[in-house]
Amino acid sequence: MAEPGKPFPVKFFTAVFYTDNKFLKMAREKLLKNFGEMDYESPSFDFEFTSYYEEEMGKNIKRIFYSFKNLVMPDEIIDIKIKTAMIEKELMLEGKRKVNIDPGYMDYFKVVLASFKFGGQKVYLGKGVYADITLWYEKGRFKPLLTCFPDFQSNLYEKVLLRIRELYKKGLKMKDEK
Repeated sequence: MAEPGKPFPVKFFTAVFYTDNKFLKMAREKLLKNFGEMDYESPSFDFEFTSYYEEEMGKNIKRIFYSFKNLVMPDEIIDIKIKTAMIEKELMLEGKRKVNIDPGYMDYFKVVLASFKFGGQKVYLGKGVYADITLWYEKGRFKPLLTCFPDFQSNLYEKVLLRIRELYKKGLKMKDEK
């Protein structure tokens, strides 16, 4: 009879939308307080793929990635998603989000974003949180799934995600050496 296997730890990261550096700084401080040391901060990218967020956040939206030093277990993404939603709520101004924090994780094979929204490609995890497999890693590159967001489909973040993957592999190696 087969026994349940223990999952590998994963690399936790956030992809943050923002329009105001002041609110980004506050979000970054709250992320550090809640999730510990970061080991990578990407450059900011202009987000011009859809106007979906403009009504709530305004124009000139940017996205930045933060990855966190400590590896987590995949199911921790449930509570992480709930906590990042609380941070968004704490930073709201006049009922509108000033930051949109998309938590996710990476393992050797894929990038997974956490979502509160149901979708045909998403897998329910619990507590209202779904896993959205966004990218697949193969032959040195991240390949978008057909249902992934346009900015991830564009490979705009390829270098960032490859860097985060390097940090993930180093983190696993250090964990194994302990």
